[in-house]
Amino acid sequence: MKAEFMREAIRISLEKMRNNHGGPFGAVVVRRGKIVGRGWNRVTSTNDPTAHAEVIAIREACRRLKTFQLDDCELYTSCEPCPMCLSAIYWARLKRVYYGNTRRDAAKIQFADDFIYREVAAPISKRAIPMKRLLHQEAFKAFAEWQAKPDKILY
Repeated sequence: MKAEFMREAIRISLEKMRNNHGGPFGAVVVRRGKIVGRGWNRVTSTNDPTAHAEVIAIREACRRLKTFQLDDCELYTSCEPCPMCLSAIYWARLKRVYYGNTRRDAAKIQFADDFIYREVAAPISKRAIPMKRLLHQEAFKAFAEWQAKPDKILY
């Protein structure tokens, strides 16, 4: 059964790449043996750098299941998730991920996942994109209100 879901992620990656929807990436979210979300890379076709296969599949599954947590779901993806997708996987609380290609395979065809993995681990002062804290006290007001909010939904 697992191979069937991985083959679907790979099939999507090939079909959508061949039709110029984006890069060679596909993903499916599976719950109780059924696909509940499909995604493919749409970065270049939608001018959206966040439109990665895994993110699209997670969004579709959440919309379909009417939840923001997929803790009873698995993700099958044609490539090891990039740092952004890995973060989305953790935020969605998926219980397991299966992948085909590695980030090193992606690097060999000019995808910058390894660079971003290194950037995330680097101290803020050493990152390629300069980052500076600004208006902390004003920004913190929202956090203080959130902390005191009695009807908040934790995630």
